[in-house]
Amino acid sequence: MNTFIALSKKEMNQMTKEFKVVWLPIVYILLGLTQPIMMYFLPAILQSMGDIEGIIIDPSMAKPGGEEVLASTLNSQFDQLGIIILVIATMGIIQGEKANGMMAFILTRPVSITSYLNSKLLTHYVLAVLCITLGYAMSLGYTSYLFTSVPITRALIALAFYCIWLLFVITFVAMMSTFFNSTPFIALISIGVLFICRFCAGLHPFLDVINPASNSLYATTIIMTGDIEIWYSFHIVVTLLLVLFMMAIMHHFIAKKKF
Repeated sequence: MNTFIALSKKEMNQMTKEFKVVWLPIVYILLGLTQPIMMYFLPAILQSMGDIEGIIIDPSMAKPGGEEVLASTLNSQFDQLGIIILVIATMGIIQGEKANGMMAFILTRPVSITSYLNSKLLTHYVLAVLCITLGYAMSLGYTSYLFTSVPITRALIALAFYCIWLLFVITFVAMMSTFFNSTPFIALISIGVLFICRFCAGLHPFLDVINPASNSLYATTIIMTGDIEIWYSFHIVVTLLLVLFMMAIMHHFIAKKKF
């Protein structure tokens, strides 16, 4: 436990030196603000372009509900640009220490691979959750002010489901960072696979069972309708098993010194 705490402190110090604890929350706050503000002023922008033929504004569709705006924050901001930013921020989570020899140095000390990996994943996951929560809270506040209010219980449950998807994202990027040495390649593969997962969410019930991105889809469904189906919990369990499986693969890869 002492080793894990010491490694976690090292990770926090490293993220502080890289200013991740500063710029990453700011970016997600801006992402959270973008969607409600953009959707609020969109009718005015379209009306100012009224001279352009072919643009028809339906007054009944001019102002969406708060649930739709908050759900679109997850879909249009966090699951697109937000994923790209998070991958870029974490793509060197292990690759950087492989390249400079720090990982080999640390593991020659009385440090277990499990403690090493857990400290990496936990610190970056906590930072990601905090950033997402800040951006989500800003979006919720502005949505309630500019549109209609969203039930806080519904919003919190949706956030919890989204954080399950976030855990898979962080673990998958860490696994790619363990396998490969080129950060651009790590980012390309990670973004490609995660976007495919998100695109496939909702296409077929069987795919949703094994697709971690279905948790993000369920988050938006909960915001829109408030319905929580019993099988959602089964999908959470499958996602957590996938996370444990990826951690086991990383442990085996490092133990065999294939890096």
